[in-house]
Amino acid sequence: MKKKYFKSEKGFVTLIALIMVAMLTLIGLAALSTSNDEISITGNELQETRAFYAAEAGLEDAAAQLHSSIDSNGTTPSYLPSGTDSINNCTFTYKTTDQGAAVQRVLSNGTLAGLHALVKSYAITSTGINHLDQGKVELSQTFEMALVPIFQFAVFYGNDLEIAPGPDMNLIGRVHSNGNMWLQAGSKLKMDSYVTASGNIYHGRKGAGGVSSGDVLIKDGNGNYVSMKDGSGWLDAYDSYWYDSSIARWNGRVQDSTHGQGRLEVPLNGASGDPHKLIERATGNPDSYENKATLKIINGQAYQKVGGVWNNVTADMTSKGIINKINNKFYDGRDKKWVDVTEFDVEKLYDNGYAPSNGVIYFADNNGDFPALRINNAQELDAPLTIASKNPVYTHGDFNSVNKKPASIMADAVSFLSSAWDDSQSSGSKYNRYAVPTTVNASVMTGNIETTSSNYNGGFENLPRFLEVWSGKKFTWTGSMVCLWYSQQANSTWNGSYYSPPIRDWSYDTALDDPANLPPEVPMVRIFQRTGWQQQFVGYNE
Repeated sequence: MKKKYFKSEKGFVTLIALIMVAMLTLIGLAALSTSNDEISITGNELQETRAFYAAEAGLEDAAAQLHSSIDSNGTTPSYLPSGTDSINNCTFTYKTTDQGAAVQRVLSNGTLAGLHALVKSYAITSTGINHLDQGKVELSQTFEMALVPIFQFAVFYGNDLEIAPGPDMNLIGRVHSNGNMWLQAGSKLKMDSYVTASGNIYHGRKGAGGVSSGDVLIKDGNGNYVSMKDGSGWLDAYDSYWYDSSIARWNGRVQDSTHGQGRLEVPLNGASGDPHKLIERATGNPDSYENKATLKIINGQAYQKVGGVWNNVTADMTSKGIINKINNKFYDGRDKKWVDVTEFDVEKLYDNGYAPSNGVIYFADNNGDFPALRINNAQELDAPLTIASKNPVYTHGDFNSVNKKPASIMADAVSFLSSAWDDSQSSGSKYNRYAVPTTVNASVMTGNIETTSSNYNGGFENLPRFLEVWSGKKFTWTGSMVCLWYSQQANSTWNGSYYSPPIRDWSYDTALDDPANLPPEVPMVRIFQRTGWQQQFVGYNE
């Protein structure tokens, strides 16, 4: 049968085709418009990002200027950083505002959180403008300069720190090294707080000697001691997964350069930047503790500062038995030298009214082959005391063990002699020198020697020096132990021929957490922190 078509159907297919073409055209135009919008948005984001990074550059520039000025001059610059500069077709303008006088408070950020510090704050604002489209970003942040008393660390090293005790050792308090840190133990080493190094943290030994198999445990953020053991080996900076694994294992309480931990520096005004200058003579040396002292003994002469005037009191202090210089008094088996010692009687110092008015005593002696200071009768201090010495210092018997006061000893080297020490037996076999239990309550800043490929420096466990047989006897110490330099005078090799180590009952003195309990003129660590970052405006310049 022949198919019939209605006249009204003519051109219908053509109409459908035209409609489809129109729809596809509209879809294409919409897609093209969307694409153009996305390109425009992407372009806007790019220009905004350029303005953002320009503003960031302003913050960095101002912070760097503050940091550099304070580092170089020790003080805030006379004018605060501000200015305008350009980068990548953008202009940034920054300004720094002083936030007022420095305040004493507890730090709340980073690995130093919880420490008391004197904090000076600055607010920095920066505006970046992109010249291509006038995109504008305003940023602000707080920049802090904090001075932290160095004796709030249980252990602080300005160079590589090595800890390798034979018997058990418990370290209570923060441990920091401005170099690498090497940890191992013959039995067990336990560390209960932040462990930080500006270098790397390793298990084992830096130089000569074997690696001990005893455990090393560090307390995590939940208060649990967690071992460095990692299967058949040890987790340390040698491992490619050290960053993530160390954070997971200790909750961020173990950090080294991999985590961004930087150096913690004692601010120095001298050009050399050598912290040993703290204990050297004041001539041409603005960092010397001689500048802080109100009683000093220089080359056998004693001077007392009264009303800003130095008075020579040598004759009276000598006649009253406070000081007495004796050449070749005893033999130091470590340094293999006879000591030209100035005997210093602390009890007689107080009894005769020669206590330093600000608690700081300075000692330096250039006379003799091996001059040194020996502190006697210091079981009880009448007031807080800091003794700084260019030369080695020896304590004889208990120190600050009765009615404990804030106290520190800063010296080229520090050796502890028990009350049983006999000078006449000093040059013979160590078995002629048996120690008795001794207690010392003092923060110590001292030096050591550098470990080499053939010689171990004795590690932290031998930073306090001994010259007697201490086997089975306890040496009780509380305070803070700081090593900032290599000893320049008492620099002979460490070994075990001249002594036997004590039972080490050592701990950080938690009283130092209170600034009121710090020794006089405590050295500070200066740190810089950037806090309170905020994006205040994003838009276009009008």
